[in-house]
Amino acid sequence: MTGGQHVVRALLEHGVDTVFGVPGESYLDVLDALYAHREQIRLVSCRHEGAAAFMAEAHGKLTGRPGICMVTRGPGATNASIGVQTAFQDSTPMIVLVGQVGNDMVEREAFQEIDYRRMFGQFTKWVAQIDSAARVTEYLNRAFSVATSGRPGPVVLALPEDMLTDVAPALSCGAIQVPQAYPAPDALAGMRTLLANAQRPLLIAGGSGWTDAGLASLTRFAELNGLPVACSFRRQDLFDNHHAQYVGEVGIGVNPELAEAVRQADVILAVGARLGEMVTGGYTLLQSPVPSQTLIHVLASAEELGRVYQPALKIQSGMDAFAASAAELTPVDATPWRDWTQTLRGNYLRYTELPAARGEMDPARVIATLRDQLDPSAILTNGAGNYSAWAHRYYRFSQPRTQLAPTSGAMGYGVPAAIAAKLRHPDRQVICLAGDGCFLMTSQELATVKQHQLGIVFIVFNNGMYGTIRMHQEVHYPGRTIGTDLCNPDFVAYAQSFGVTAERVDTHEAFGPALARALDSGSPYLIELSLDPEVITPRATLTSLREKARTAGA
Repeated sequence: MTGGQHVVRALLEHGVDTVFGVPGESYLDVLDALYAHREQIRLVSCRHEGAAAFMAEAHGKLTGRPGICMVTRGPGATNASIGVQTAFQDSTPMIVLVGQVGNDMVEREAFQEIDYRRMFGQFTKWVAQIDSAARVTEYLNRAFSVATSGRPGPVVLALPEDMLTDVAPALSCGAIQVPQAYPAPDALAGMRTLLANAQRPLLIAGGSGWTDAGLASLTRFAELNGLPVACSFRRQDLFDNHHAQYVGEVGIGVNPELAEAVRQADVILAVGARLGEMVTGGYTLLQSPVPSQTLIHVLASAEELGRVYQPALKIQSGMDAFAASAAELTPVDATPWRDWTQTLRGNYLRYTELPAARGEMDPARVIATLRDQLDPSAILTNGAGNYSAWAHRYYRFSQPRTQLAPTSGAMGYGVPAAIAAKLRHPDRQVICLAGDGCFLMTSQELATVKQHQLGIVFIVFNNGMYGTIRMHQEVHYPGRTIGTDLCNPDFVAYAQSFGVTAERVDTHEAFGPALARALDSGSPYLIELSLDPEVITPRATLTSLREKARTAGA
């Protein structure tokens, strides 16, 4: 078998059924091997490597197995790097296979040559180059193991062109078993003691590596112990938002009452959440290195425990293993914090009530319409931008893996993530939320949508600017805005040029009927929302931010 055939055989033995990529001459033998197995592995050929990497990352989020991305050397690899960095920050299993110059050309700065170990080293779990066809199986085995073990993440393997055409005896890789860490009995006992002595506990759920069974166990544990539950940034689908113990998302634009609750909590049980910048309000809700709250931190990776915060109790465990064990513990008496839990729940419900309508196109009412009309199993995707703040505040997730959004804050994620979701779950509703700036970063993938006839509904929030940056400019440099105005196309005509049905909506009252038409069509559909640029966040207008900043600086 050639090296390229070894690569595809290893993918098959690891259960891979979908590969995302952009074809390149540097890995033609892999493409030829994929042709031979085109009935077993679907190759989704994309229009940009960044989008292909985003699709692979989203696939990893949905399945818990490494999403596979194939790109060519040099420009292909650099384009794909945004998806790799997202997988790293979001703790998503992913394997990127990159074409490379032949071994006879290494270190000559040959055409499109890059040292991938140096390029990807800081934001991957492992980077390597396979120089021998005889070792392809070994490297792929290790790649799947590393990508899924401990804290999941991305692996990059470079494939020299001459290696791919070399031949070596066929080898079977066998099944890869992912090692699981289980919580120590004394650690569980210590956690129970700390909770039993609490007055204002708070459970913060986050991270990756969860299954439906694990989340069911987490819910049971929270119920048995009467714990209020918050979810970390863009992990709102880990706990049913309709549950009486759900109290909100700890992320960007956090409910001020929830932020204060984090400060006032005497015991914080953080399960899966790394407690990074977004979850801690820029490392202010918890003090570093030793929080004033009693912190119990549960993570799968020992390297992450104590990285920023020194917990009172460290528990190294896989998510499912911890939740299952915790649910079997004798429950503690939740009486001391029953009122605390009810107060936090009430705060959440008030915070997510619709305010008075703001103008003819109120994003809050758009999200409320989605909340009312979509199936509970609908998958929502989004990238980065202020438009997402309304979704995070007003939408309510009730099932796992229904929220696909980058905790890395990468723009352009929504469109490719929606493609991955619809390919994986063709019978479920998939809705992509995107700002005008965010959408145009990967909108060329509408061609991929049309090619595969994917019935995704795209909702473009068009306010003619990079809204998040404009907001920060007005806060810090009022009236001195530059570089944030956008000259947009006619999004309806643009979508139609790809063969996608599209319409423009100017009022929130008209959005509901438009959404119904889109969902009923069963085909790709784009709805452009005409937004007033003044409506910049759920709380403020551009003018109010500008005047507040000027008053403060006077």
